[in-house]
Amino acid sequence: MTPRARKALVLHGPNLDLTGRREPAIYGTTTLAQIDAALAERAAALGWSLATCQSNHEGVLVDFLHAHFQDCDAIVINPGALTHYGLSLRDALAAMGVPIVEVHLSNIHARESWRQHSVIAEIARGQVIGLGWYGYLLALDALDRLVPAAGGA
Repeated sequence: MTPRARKALVLHGPNLDLTGRREPAIYGTTTLAQIDAALAERAAALGWSLATCQSNHEGVLVDFLHAHFQDCDAIVINPGALTHYGLSLRDALAAMGVPIVEVHLSNIHARESWRQHSVIAEIARGQVIGLGWYGYLLALDALDRLVPAAGGA
């Protein structure tokens, strides 16, 4: 029996569906579809499978996590505005029991003071902040090193 590929969930929070069009000076011109395609390519090269979800509604993201409970090995999340107040999302992520890397396209620590606090950070293994869309790939690369392959060390 062949072991299953490691599986990562990729969650994109509110307004990330507008990535590439919304405030390009801050968030860049790469679209969410392009980010997901780059992630899929990197995941395949690393031997991962991906399941992605973007929603402007916190409950949809929570439901997505619940649907994959005990069916994933790691999570990459850009919670968008839910970073600062998404407590039900934070609790659902914590319940998953897998490594989480939080991603932000912009440097939230160099922006408005209310953007600088993350309720997700305290449960995340790490953050990739301010490196644009490439931060998603760095997050997946980090998880690849943190989560052993099936049958690996």
